[in-house]
Amino acid sequence: MGTQESDERTGRAADGGTGRRALLGAAVLGAGGTVLGLGGTARAAEARHAEGRSGGGRGVKGLPVPTVIGHRGASGYRPEHTFGAYELALDMGADIVEAGDLVPTRDGHLVCRHEPEIGGTTDVASHPEFADRKRTKQLDGVFVTGWFTEDFTLAELKTLRAVERIPANRPHNTLYDGRWEIPTFEEVLRWQNEQTRKRGKQVWIYPELKHPTYFRRLGLGTEERLARLLRKHGKDKKNSPVIVQSFEPTSIQRMSRLVGNPLAVLLSGADSRPWDFVENGDPRTVADLITPKGLKEIASYAQGIGPTLDLVIPRDAAGNLTEPTGLVRDAHRAGLILHPYTMRNENPFLPANFRTGGDPDAYGDVFGALRTYFATGIDGVFTDHPDTALLAREDFVNS
Repeated sequence: MGTQESDERTGRAADGGTGRRALLGAAVLGAGGTVLGLGGTARAAEARHAEGRSGGGRGVKGLPVPTVIGHRGASGYRPEHTFGAYELALDMGADIVEAGDLVPTRDGHLVCRHEPEIGGTTDVASHPEFADRKRTKQLDGVFVTGWFTEDFTLAELKTLRAVERIPANRPHNTLYDGRWEIPTFEEVLRWQNEQTRKRGKQVWIYPELKHPTYFRRLGLGTEERLARLLRKHGKDKKNSPVIVQSFEPTSIQRMSRLVGNPLAVLLSGADSRPWDFVENGDPRTVADLITPKGLKEIASYAQGIGPTLDLVIPRDAAGNLTEPTGLVRDAHRAGLILHPYTMRNENPFLPANFRTGGDPDAYGDVFGALRTYFATGIDGVFTDHPDTALLAREDFVNS
């Protein structure tokens, strides 16, 4: 997930904040750590969590709430989108693993990378045989220089190894550079079956279609490729343990006509426009999509949304959390679940009033931040650190 996340593009510490937690209007924290003023929301979340733990419901409705989603695996501890990161997320207890930001190879295979540009997530730059593959391309209106999956065959990509994407924030992860290869999504589907058998419970995955309009223009339509794989492996039904997501609403609409899987529309900043809207001349922004009318439209073809956390609780100019918006209420009224992104333990990625010092590799008050977000009634959260989110959830539902 996420070229839309500015902190991911930079990997640098953000300014502001001493780590002192502010008391937030509707989510004021009591001395015992309980969220005050939102007891009904907390009780509802606890009831839904208990239903998920007891196996109540089917499909997405049978998952614990708030659902903990391992963002690209346990990417706070291992290089992202590797089987090492995916398996660690399961070992930690994640309810779902985001196994697959899906991008195609030149010969049409779907592989799991954060972006089609792989210079920052693989050791491709150290391969002299691929030096002439370096290109500058326009990706969703932005010029990007590097190596792109669509210029490699799968066999060529398999000679590369994954590396940590943000070493300035996660130098400990560089220990694992070069250990794992790039997985294909078909390998992920087989891995899902193996892990389900091994662990004795259903493993869920949450793949994302990356830049589908860009790839369709290259003749590498990704929706049809994904649908074929899901059908091949019998995972294309309403209750299949695979949720499909994309930042492009028309891509999710296309998927809704191809498979029965639960689907989610990802939503970036309120002022941004999905790239398919730009290409198709649709003037609407994300702000239009999160109105009651926009959410009702999304609910006609999807079951959920994945908003940036700032759409749930905005930050002020200093980076501090302010008051929750009405997005959770409005989305639930439209029948949509909300799985916002992305929680991380490190200071630069936390709201300023939950940071502790300025060390870009140090952890802030992530438990306080998660408690505040959970109190809004969100149905789950994407996190690079599933173990932390699981502890925060246990604190929250038992408070």
